[in-house]
Amino acid sequence: MRIIVDADGTPSLKEIALISKINNIECHMFCDYNHILDVEYANIHYFDEGFQSVDISISNFLKENDILITQDYGLAVIALSKKAKAINPNGTIYTNDNIDNLIEQRYLNILNRKKKIKTKNIKKRTKETNEKFLENLEYLINNLF
Repeated sequence: MRIIVDADGTPSLKEIALISKINNIECHMFCDYNHILDVEYANIHYFDEGFQSVDISISNFLKENDILITQDYGLAVIALSKKAKAINPNGTIYTNDNIDNLIEQRYLNILNRKKKIKTKNIKKRTKETNEKFLENLEYLINNLF
């Protein structure tokens, strides 16, 4: 088991690394060169800022029983197909039961934006959101493998 982080858009990187260290799990963080990560106990992988370069690298790196942290539904689908687990930085655990609905909702939101139909504003990250994420990450580590 390893923790793989799509670090371009993931908050709580130091907390993720700390959880990895406490549980003696390898932690790998992937990002492009536009991000400078200062995180102990994590292997940092930097890539060109080219289209999907980080995502392709993550998908090639993922193995069964890894835990992927990402906001990207496409990467989550790849993780699930490789029998890895995936979790959103807000704490939503991606499963085969919920991923189709999440992708459909994203598609509908894109259509609404194109039609200039206002969608919900993204709320600022709260302490509770962070706690839910860390709690569900611990749950994945302790219960699903």
